[in-house]
Amino acid sequence: MNEELKPRATREAYGEALLELGKRHENVVALDADLAGSTKSGAFGAAFPERFFNVGVAEANMMSIAAGLAISGKIAYASTFAVFATGRAFDQVRQGIAQPRLPVRICASHGGLTVGEDGCTHQSIEDIGLMRMLPHMKVVVPADFNQAYAAVIESYNTPGPMYIRTGRAKVDFIYREPLAGLGKGCDVLREGTDISIFACGIMVGAALEAAAVLEKRDISAEVVNVSILKPIDVDTVVASLTRTGAAVTAEEHSVIGGLGDAVAEVAAEFCPTRIGRIGIKDLFGKSGKPEELLEDYEMTPEHLVGLAESVLAGRK
Repeated sequence: MNEELKPRATREAYGEALLELGKRHENVVALDADLAGSTKSGAFGAAFPERFFNVGVAEANMMSIAAGLAISGKIAYASTFAVFATGRAFDQVRQGIAQPRLPVRICASHGGLTVGEDGCTHQSIEDIGLMRMLPHMKVVVPADFNQAYAAVIESYNTPGPMYIRTGRAKVDFIYREPLAGLGKGCDVLREGTDISIFACGIMVGAALEAAAVLEKRDISAEVVNVSILKPIDVDTVVASLTRTGAAVTAEEHSVIGGLGDAVAEVAAEFCPTRIGRIGIKDLFGKSGKPEELLEDYEMTPEHLVGLAESVLAGRK
């Protein structure tokens, strides 16, 4: 792998893209809840201290301030850990940001199990579901650094509120070149005819690995990166399900309310399909090394391969 393509965390892309937006647009403001070093918003704060607000450990207040700034004509970027952005501040996000459709970008880092040793109190496994439920909220889960950077840059011109989930762990590059944007948010990364694998976030890499293993077993797997979970690209999902007739979803999130449900909802309405789901199965997280947690919660490429084979066997 080239030097510049060593694995990088999507939260790092947020920090770099936010800084770039600050250089381009004077109406961009950023807020953080005493976690600027972890969320990577600190670079923006150092460059534009007059447009950066550290509210301290007061996430709900941060969302209300962001809403006020948005009403005043600013494009507000509010960052903290996903578990705090969606848990502690849900009422403020719902009433003050989503309901009036304000241009606030909730950029939540440390999503999912790969927060690691911080344990279940900091591992947000329900945030995507909470944000998907809110009317008007766009929900984005980038797969790698380049896609996260593009999502943040694109967000400046996106109407209404957005939830962008980034991660703590470094991940391999899925897109080897910078992206102009997210498009419709469903990219077919690998074509297939036997089963579709829909994945988001860190699980996109696992999906591609699983597809390579399945190919050796004479199973043609189509891999679809779903970076925009809401509004989901119905046409691409339906086309893939129609092409293969079976599917597996993979997400670093509860199987309830996230990508698995989003794909199943499309299937139920437009093309009933047998679907298996990889994710956290109605459990909380726990402390451990990220790779050990993914193994323990059955979220590895090997588990994807096994579930895909099981779905295909059940279809027959």
